[in-house]
Amino acid sequence: ENLISNSRLRQPILKMVKFIKPGKVVIFTNGRFAGKKAIVIKTFDEGTKERHYGHCLVVGLEREPLKVTKAMSKKKILKRSKIKPFIKFVNYSHLMPTRYTISDMDFKTVATESLDDTEVKLKAKKTVKDILQQRYLERGKNSSGVQYLYSKLRF
Repeated sequence: ENLISNSRLRQPILKMVKFIKPGKVVIFTNGRFAGKKAIVIKTFDEGTKERHYGHCLVVGLEREPLKVTKAMSKKKILKRSKIKPFIKFVNYSHLMPTRYTISDMDFKTVATESLDDTEVKLKAKKTVKDILQQRYLERGKNSSGVQYLYSKLRF
């Protein structure tokens, strides 16, 4: 099913497999958010009218939460668990996919068409922030992908 035959060369040609799918944890390689981690929400492999290249909508962590220990009070844990998110359309060539996927976070509130309006984007950012912070505070049931997302990239 992934094979296409080339009649001139009489050799099978492999079709490219999609590996950047919704829920995949990626790392930015270029720009202002270089080295930051994000989760892919929606992919646009063929591009759109505005962006004629393959790109995706991502939600990421501009500022990761600080380290928390058991000895800290609840108030201090809440203060250190603050997250600053971002929502962005990104070209595939500026992303590096990781082996991790996160499927249990629901970002359906982020609509792709309405992100041009700043007020709607700010509202979406607030809901994303609440989702990410709530998931971080429920650390007991975190999978390795979620732990990786919230850890700072060391390079």
